[in-house]
Amino acid sequence: MKNTAGLVLAAGAGRRFGRPKALVEYDGRSLLDRAVATLRGGGCRQVLAVLGAGAEQALAAATEAFTPVLNRRWGQGLSTSLKAGLAAVPERYDGVVVTLVDQPRIEPEAVRRLIGAADGGATVALALYRGGRGHPMYFAREHLDAIAAGAVGDRGARDFLAANPGLVSEVPCPGDPLDIDTPADLAALAHPSPA
Repeated sequence: MKNTAGLVLAAGAGRRFGRPKALVEYDGRSLLDRAVATLRGGGCRQVLAVLGAGAEQALAAATEAFTPVLNRRWGQGLSTSLKAGLAAVPERYDGVVVTLVDQPRIEPEAVRRLIGAADGGATVALALYRGGRGHPMYFAREHLDAIAAGAVGDRGARDFLAANPGLVSEVPCPGDPLDIDTPADLAALAHPSPA
């Protein structure tokens, strides 16, 4: 099994939500704790979390063990968190599984499947949900510098992926990549409407 790290991007202020989403609770646990547990449960041997807005509170409230990476430039977009996180991945890891803090229904099995794809030779693997790509995403170490170099503003790995379609393995995954952007999103997730 590939020696894989996990990376949670959790530095944003959550302006639409009204507070940093790393601090938001869903079903009795913070979104940060959930994301860290999902990566660890899926086989990541070390989990790093990029923190920015509300970093001290997030660290104080966390119950899951992770390596914090502080992004003081978080206000300049998601790319700054991705760059900081990728730069912090220790050299001993073959690759990294990246996820976002605000998608609490991503399952450890999705992480396992991405690492399995890497074991099978994939150097870039993306979760596929009902035909659409989403997080988490696996990147082999050999691509980390290029991904970081192409990340600008709120664009993370998108430009790298668009420029290298032949590298991408799509991996069908269970779970739901729905993200929580507002308190209404959280309420809808906690109390879904009957079908």
